[in-house]
Parts: sequence; C-alpha cells; structure tokens
Amino acid sequence: MSNETNLGRPLRVAIIGSGPAGIYAADALMKSEEAKEGGVSIDLFERLPAPFGLIRYGVAPDHPRIKGIVNALHKVLDKPQVRLFGNVDFGTDLTHDDLARHYDATIFATGATDDRGLRIPGIELDGSYGAAQFVAWYDGHPDFPRTWPLDAEKVAVIGVGNVALDVARVLAKTGDELLSTEIPANVYEGLRENKAREVHVFGRRGPAQAKFSPMELRELDHSPNIEVVVDPRDIEYDEGSAQARRSVKMVDQVASIIEDYAIREGKPGAKHKIFLHFFENPVEILGEDGKVVGLRTERNELDGTGNVRPTGESTDWDLGAVYRAVGYYSDPLPGVPFDSQKGVIPNEAGRVVEGEGVDKSVVGGLYTTGWIKRGPVGLIGHTKGDANETVACILDDLAAGKLATPADPAEESIEKLFAERGIAHTTWDGWHRLDAHERSLGTSEGRERVKVVEREDMLRASIENGANA
Repeated sequence: MSNETNLGRPLRVAIIGSGPAGIYAADALMKSEEAKEGGVSIDLFERLPAPFGLIRYGVAPDHPRIKGIVNALHKVLDKPQVRLFGNVDFGTDLTHDDLARHYDATIFATGATDDRGLRIPGIELDGSYGAAQFVAWYDGHPDFPRTWPLDAEKVAVIGVGNVALDVARVLAKTGDELLSTEIPANVYEGLRENKAREVHVFGRRGPAQAKFSPMELRELDHSPNIEVVVDPRDIEYDEGSAQARRSVKMVDQVASIIEDYAIREGKPGAKHKIFLHFFENPVEILGEDGKVVGLRTERNELDGTGNVRPTGESTDWDLGAVYRAVGYYSDPLPGVPFDSQKGVIPNEAGRVVEGEGVDKSVVGGLYTTGWIKRGPVGLIGHTKGDANETVACILDDLAAGKLATPADPAEESIEKLFAERGIAHTTWDGWHRLDAHERSLGTSEGRERVKVVEREDMLRASIENGANA
C-alpha cells in the first residue's frame, strides 16, 4: 500500500454517527500512515445534540466504569483533525449528494437502537415491551417518552445477554439506589414508584450457553435489596456444554457464578428477587382484556451438543409485564442498501455493496462500521476491530485511485451549507458546554451530573447565542 495520497490536500471523510464505532473509525484514520503523510480531515455527523451514542444512551446508569470509555473517546474528539456536527439528521439535513460533493469517503456508523422482533403470540399486548425502549427511557434519550408504566409486581425479561441483566437490575433496584447516578428527575420519579418485586429472566438454553459477562452477572448481587435465585435443577450440562466450559474461560466463569447462586442460602433483608430461569423457552405471552397477565414457556433439555430440544412440558407464569431483550436491530438509512433480515448494511470488509450474486457490486465511496456493519454482537471494544478493517479498505481504495474526487472538499463548505439551510447544529465545544451544564446540575444535588433530557434544553445549553453557523 502506498503512503502517498496524491490528493494535494487532506483526505476528507464523513462519519455518520458519533458513538464508539464512529469515533474509533476516526481514531484509526488519524493513526494511519496515509494520514501522517497527506493529512486527514474528519467530520462526524450525529442526529442527537450530544455525542457518544451507546455510551450515553445504551448503558445502564449504574455502570460508571463502562462510561469511563468516554474519557478515551474524548481524547479522539479533542484532536484538531476531527469536527463534530450534532443535531444533524442524515437524509434530511444532510443528503447523499452533499456527502458526494464534499467528501472523498463516507462511513456509516449509526449502530442499532431498535429491538429485534420476537415472533410469539401475544407480543402486541399492553405490557409487552422492547428492552431497548426501556433502556432509552431510563437513559434519558430525548426521542423517547418521559414516563414509563411500572405498575407490575411480577415482571419477565426474555433473554440471557447483558442487556437483559441491565433491565432486570434496574427493575429490581429501588429508585433511591439509582439516585446517585446521572438519571434525570423524570426517571427517578418513575423508578421510585416502581411496583416490581419479582423479576424473572428466561433463557431457552442452559448456564453454559448464557451470553452474560461474569462482571455483569456478579453485579446482580451487589444490591442489598436484591436476592438472585436459581433453581438447582437448571444446573445441567451435557458434553457440548462441558466442552464449552473447558474451552472458554468466560463460559466457565459464568456457569460457576450461576452455580453459586443456585446453592446458596437466602439473602436476609432483600425485598426484591431476580430469578434466573434456564431451559425455559417462551412460546406465548398470555393476556386478558388486551393486557399481559402471564408468560407460557416450554421446558427444553440438552441434546448432547450444547443445543436443546423441547420436552413438551409447559409452564404458565403469573406476570404483569414482559420485556424482550433478544437483541438490537439497526434502522435502515435513506438511500443506503440494507439487509432487513440481518439488520445490517450489506458490506464486504466494510465496503458497502448492493445487489446479489453476479449483480453484486461495491458502492464507491461508501463504507460502514460497528453494529450496523456486523450486527449487534460483542462488547463495545470489539468495534475497534471493525473500524480498523473498514479504514484499511478506505486507504486501499485511496491508494488504488478508486475514490471519486469531490467537487468541493473545503472544510468550511459544510458550515456554509448548514448556515444556508438554517440548521442549528451542535459542536464539540458545544458538548463541553452541555457537559459543564449537566455537571452543575449534579453539583446542586450532590451528584456527578444530572442528564438533560429535552432536546431543546440540550440545544440551549450547547449552542451559544442559539445557533451555530
């Protein structure tokens, strides 16, 4: 690969989405030899007024160590080669034609914010919710409702991943336990009135197949108000499960923690319980008068390979609400190829492609990274590998002369464009102002910060004199 860009100017790259995936891509670009030789100029465009995506709006508020990733992302956005344009919606405020006119390459890094569907009867009942929507509510996402119905005393969470654990833990904790975090006032008021006393987490396979991380699983027991309960009959392994435990340290750790929960005595003083159920496959959400009243599961058993088969034994659980935490799903983007079955932008190593078979072709100048590239699996740090792969493709295409030359690559052209269209956008400096404002709100309450929820309030705190132009 040549280190010469042959552009006579910095490589201009637009990144749609300012979550970890987009910021890691910016970091990879700036660290490349090509950037050192010819320079790189990166503009990140974010639909929301604030950056950081999943870190700000997809991580439970009682996970400060995970939110510490923001410190590393800050260092990337502090670099002079990167600019942030928040409150800018791709497809309306910024179009494909705009990107082609002003940038050599565009990376789509919009992540996944919707819930993946679960096709069982009763999913449409009142009291049946997507976990992603609940997470957005308690994280103060500006585009979601300000209230949440929390009147069910017994609640189900379907899924055995970390999001399921987050939802279960937030539902089982008291509002006062979470008051020390950055949750806004409306979330605290909602959680303070939460009536849930039992949270039942259902997985269709066994402890060795659960997708929890050990740290998340242990955290369930940190609250003095929560007792974690596991039925000893769910501690079961076949040869496939045993092999998984021998081969993968994390699998063995998770299984060991679940075993400990199953054999221990009760937890005195704990008013709330989280039940972890394994080998229970949800087959129907039960309802009366249009509302959730229960969940029917079918018992599974291991088949020797680590997979399961149905036993025909069913159980009806008395429950007032059901949350599905079976995965996130990405939103399609206007004019961008999208695989609706997989929920991703079709790509080859990060290069966007369209068509199938002999008609499949690379869409020049368009790239993708993160969850919308490979699906919503893995931890936040895994998106670094995605970013490196995608950036390598951009630099290969640059060296091969495959990038089209934009008509107007000047940095100031985008700011002029937004001024002409009357688009009030936020900036990196604006984030610092919003950050300071949220921290000041927290200081008055003895907390690190209080998150601002309303979009207009975020814009007011971020934008000097009401507008950026």
